[in-house]
Amino acid sequence: MSDDPSRAVRVVLADPDPAWPGRFAREAERIRSALGGRALQIEHVGSTAVPGLAAKPVIDVLLVVSDAADEPSYTPPLEAAGYVLHKREPDWHQHRFFKATDSDVHVHVFSEGCPEVGRMLLFRDHLRADPADRELYLRTKRSLAQQPWRRTQEYADAKSPVVQEILARAAAHDSASDRHSS
Repeated sequence: MSDDPSRAVRVVLADPDPAWPGRFAREAERIRSALGGRALQIEHVGSTAVPGLAAKPVIDVLLVVSDAADEPSYTPPLEAAGYVLHKREPDWHQHRFFKATDSDVHVHVFSEGCPEVGRMLLFRDHLRADPADRELYLRTKRSLAQQPWRRTQEYADAKSPVVQEILARAAAHDSASDRHSS
């Protein structure tokens, strides 16, 4: 990290806000209006999607399209609706990352059938249902938010071990539920 502490990024976690689901619903409608049937799935993900969880006050939207690599099929309408393509990650599930120009909203675009979609939804749903893992994740986030970071992505990366731990439990629980419902 730079020796200049004024250049450090501080992660600020906001208390849970009952307005977050409504903010997501407005964004989902804006995306649906822009893309129509090209938006195969629109989901609220990230910490703002988990009731009772403190979060950076940014609404994360998961958008599934038929082929995330086919940017001409969805980028122009998203840009016209007020989103800017911020990052391309073709080596990571063909991920595309947009930011809204008028609010703190991030849109993560993946292709239909991408395993990352299922992972994100499993994590969200597990945190919604499991108070102990939700608390573990919150403690981890709060502890890491106290540290200075060069980039916000470093904070996200530092959460990876606990995210993997929680995902392993979520997958085991999901698998056990599938066996019991068969």
